[in-house]
Amino acid sequence: MNIKNVLVAQSGGPTSAINASLAGVLKATIDSGNYDRCYGAINGILGVLSENYLDLTDKAKKDSDFIKLLTHTPAMYLGSCRHKLPEYRDDDSSYSFIVSQFKKLNIGAFFYIGGNDSMDTVLKLSNYAREIGADVRIIGVPKTIDNDLCHTDHTPGFGSAAKYIASSILEIAHDTFIYAVKSVTIVEIMGRDAGWLTAAAALARNNYSSAPHLIYLPEVAFDKEQFLADVRNELSKRDNVIIAVSEGIRDKEGNYITSSKAMADTFGHQQLSGAGKALEFLVKENIDVKVRSVEINVLQRCAAHMASKTDLYESFAQGEKAVHLSEEDQTGCMVVLNRISNSPYTVEYSHAQIKDIANEAKSVPIEWINKEGNDITAELIDYLKPLIQGEIEQDYENGLPKYLDISHLNHC
Repeated sequence: MNIKNVLVAQSGGPTSAINASLAGVLKATIDSGNYDRCYGAINGILGVLSENYLDLTDKAKKDSDFIKLLTHTPAMYLGSCRHKLPEYRDDDSSYSFIVSQFKKLNIGAFFYIGGNDSMDTVLKLSNYAREIGADVRIIGVPKTIDNDLCHTDHTPGFGSAAKYIASSILEIAHDTFIYAVKSVTIVEIMGRDAGWLTAAAALARNNYSSAPHLIYLPEVAFDKEQFLADVRNELSKRDNVIIAVSEGIRDKEGNYITSSKAMADTFGHQQLSGAGKALEFLVKENIDVKVRSVEINVLQRCAAHMASKTDLYESFAQGEKAVHLSEEDQTGCMVVLNRISNSPYTVEYSHAQIKDIANEAKSVPIEWINKEGNDITAELIDYLKPLIQGEIEQDYENGLPKYLDISHLNHC
């Protein structure tokens, strides 16, 4: 019997949990009786196109702590890319080369860990493989702090980012509340089209702090005059007002509320920055109070010291599930989570067809946003709360978190 190997790659933006999914793929491959080796492609699909690979099985056998360290290392151990494959009916040269690499490495399954754009790659590759009759299973493993992949309850990386955001808002509140002066603090949080991350700011609220006092998501049209009225109303009740705002908020005409012109990436997504600064200027011009804006930016993506134990556990399990699905001859699909219960929190692992996921986006349901459009409902809190539970046991070295060496990425 010809024992096959597997190939795995990572793509898109980094998270605190994507390496946990990679670790899950590696562990399940090692435990499998159907596969021999697990190869990793450096820098996503570009690594396959440039024949740049790591033997992850060899690394795990040489270092008994490798999988544990990999699980707790943030960002992407294999590196990333944002490369969009052409339509194969227009140009199949990349596809034929990728399939030739599958044959060269004796690959029986290819796993691509990523978000919306990565699932586009899974869709195109799986369609091409099916058309030419290639005997390789192609499966997507979800990842995105944006939590906007369809047909899954939530995505790996989101829970840890939500935990970091809520913790940061709570710490900002402690910082701000010490001054007995009227002030407004605007916190800009990632979220181009979906407000899940910004909604997570509400988890900071406790019995002594109601911050953030206002929350604005891209799912609801933003009105500047109503925003100023909201701020004045909050200032009439308290000295310090803290506001959470998504980077992708738009007015009713669909124009982004930013302080600078947005550029577009290779997938056509506008690269946003400045919503918080734009609102800071708006408050300064219209309300006589101290005001500042804080852009959390990339800090929310890879704060492994604030990772959610639930998030890492589920991310690892979804990597394992991908291998098990390939052993069941599933292809052209993505691993998904189905929530059974909020309390006790229970999920099950399954899969959905990639054609129903790629190039789609899941928004915050309108019914989970209050009618004024400046806060979220209790139902959304109930959805979010289980995802940030649990703390990891982090190893330290010289006073800093101990992570895996990533010098193989050649950018260090």
